[in-house]
Amino acid sequence: MTAPVFVVDGFDTRGGGRFVLDGPEGRHAVSVKRLRAGEDVVLTDGAGRWAEGEVEAAEGKDRLVVRIGEVRQEPAETPRLTVVQALPKGDRGELAVETMTEVGVDAIVPWSAARCITQWKGERGLKSLGKWRATAREAGKQSRRVRFPEVADAATTKQVASLLAEADFAAVLHESGTEALATAELPAAGSIVLVVGPEGGIAPDELALFEQSGARAYRLGRTVLRTSTAGTAAAALLLGRTGRWS
Repeated sequence: MTAPVFVVDGFDTRGGGRFVLDGPEGRHAVSVKRLRAGEDVVLTDGAGRWAEGEVEAAEGKDRLVVRIGEVRQEPAETPRLTVVQALPKGDRGELAVETMTEVGVDAIVPWSAARCITQWKGERGLKSLGKWRATAREAGKQSRRVRFPEVADAATTKQVASLLAEADFAAVLHESGTEALATAELPAAGSIVLVVGPEGGIAPDELALFEQSGARAYRLGRTVLRTSTAGTAAAALLLGRTGRWS
């Protein structure tokens, strides 16, 4: 099994290569993972900087002393894949974020589509956004990523249209698509933006606006996927076809 990943705010190696992991991450390492001297770990800031380390000692219930090696920088992947995810019901939004993080999506944009049953407003919206971001962080650690996906603020339909207009390849998963996503011509670099609609479907005026912004409607497959799984399935397809999974 690969070494567990822990998130740090930054790398201060002035202590001769020793790093003290404390706080919630240290508590998880010592009290939950029960790591001991000699075991391997990976420390990352979640933005591409990371270092391999070996545990020197566990102190108390929440301090892990680690000797780390060279701090490295993982470059951003290309083409960059952003998924615009319409807000699902209940905790299915966290499920979508978790699985999209695991497959390698670079950014997730929550979208308040017209037909979304769930709408993020006020404190409830901020709490839901916080859950999505926490899920991305934890799923990033679990999947051994050192560059976690960005989870943006909730976007309006007009904001999504602007995002599509700037993309090198813009796609909307929709049953009206005459071309399969599996056969679409994809860029070798730049950005890909994929829109996943709500359970009730993308409204005609939303689809029209997205098409005016340069996006095309594509079919994913013969079966109907829920909004919380469609993004993950499509992302896996795109990542495989662009060579990022090779």
